[in-house]
Amino acid sequence: MESLDKIDYPKEKIELLVVNDNSTDATQEIIEEFTKGKSKFISLKSRKSIGELKGKANAIANAMEIATGEVIFTTDADCIVKPDWVKTILSYYDDDVAGVFGFTHQPGKSIFTKMQSADLIYLLTVSSGRMNMDSPMSCIGNNMSYKRSVYDEVGGYEAIPFSVTEDYRLLREMIKLDKYKFRYPVDVNALVTTKPCPDLKTLYRQKKRWSVGGLEAGRQGFSAMLAGYFGNFLVLVLPFVFSWVTLGLVLTRFISDYLFLKSMHKKLELEFSVIKLIYFEFYFFIYALLTPPVVITSRNIVWKDSKFKR
Repeated sequence: MESLDKIDYPKEKIELLVVNDNSTDATQEIIEEFTKGKSKFISLKSRKSIGELKGKANAIANAMEIATGEVIFTTDADCIVKPDWVKTILSYYDDDVAGVFGFTHQPGKSIFTKMQSADLIYLLTVSSGRMNMDSPMSCIGNNMSYKRSVYDEVGGYEAIPFSVTEDYRLLREMIKLDKYKFRYPVDVNALVTTKPCPDLKTLYRQKKRWSVGGLEAGRQGFSAMLAGYFGNFLVLVLPFVFSWVTLGLVLTRFISDYLFLKSMHKKLELEFSVIKLIYFEFYFFIYALLTPPVVITSRNIVWKDSKFKR
């Protein structure tokens, strides 16, 4: 909320809706204390159930009933936005652009955090590249924006099928309209900072939720998952069929990933090193192999104390 309060944008042209999604701790008291006397803030509780919506989708749908802005921005409670976040994102809108999305960074010095940080930048770079080539595939809801008119055109969250990755599902419905463009700029002023998962259990649940949500892309999502699986499976068997060719393939992948990630970190003014790459490669190798079997055997999701069955 402190970072939202520092957004550099005309006060009369912005409204900040802070939605308390049925918290059981002191969240509401903290919100009310912070927003007291700040007219651009609106405090809202998502006690009202809209249709069959659950969790975050229901919270946003509650907020959308009173939101009046022409462009909607969404972020999460564990995020920090930059003062120029709104101005920067809005600069990428044109008449035919329905949504603009930004990168998210997870700072930290531990090995566990560095693995997650490099992985997130890697995944978002792939998403950014596809979207900027007019072939959008995914987005992340903690740094997301879209035109209110297009949100209404698809009927809002209450009109689309339930998803454990509600933001991605909304993007998919907007894509289906087949008449708008989407942008995913690599812009440091649009960068949002968030907290990494604190432990393996939470990280496992996050990866499973994202993977199950990714399968909603149909053949496209399933193909991407299988490509990651078989690509890393080949790395696993290389020691048993060693040759200079296989060694060259491994080195080529390592160097390519290094140059790829180094370039993106430089553009976003983030720290990067060979050590961080090694952490990432090990981490990516493990979860790329484990994710398909896990998702195929069970698509039930547990996320932030909520359970969803598929």
